[in-house]
Amino acid sequence: METSKAKITIGNTVNAPVEKVWKFWTEPEHIKQWNSASPDWHTPSAENDLRVGGKFLSRMEAKDGSFGFDFWGVYDEVDTYKKIAYTLGDDRKVNVDFTGDDHTTTIESTFEAEGTNPIEMQKNGWQAILDNFKKYAESN
Repeated sequence: METSKAKITIGNTVNAPVEKVWKFWTEPEHIKQWNSASPDWHTPSAENDLRVGGKFLSRMEAKDGSFGFDFWGVYDEVDTYKKIAYTLGDDRKVNVDFTGDDHTTTIESTFEAEGTNPIEMQKNGWQAILDNFKKYAESN
């Protein structure tokens, strides 16, 4: 099976208005607070040039220093409060849709799977990061 073309969709509903969700999703000082799949990982640095053709970069590392990597890409589409689409450094496509009102925001993210790790592992990892985002956005 060719997993590099498989598409994975995750989602969550955040109990916060879309303007707040968008700010927390896109501003580097907030990204550093929520961008990890488990408590033993963190994002010590983040950069974000939120515009078509702009680049983002998050440095993700194990807190014990045993492993780390740069998660980066280039924006293909930015529709404020509604959609962000980008191409990752390995040419995979990602779409993130925001549907919200004054009280809640639904985030749905669809991404192309990479060919190294099992689909379920990738889905669970990205969902864990989204769940961490929800927790952060609702508590701040």
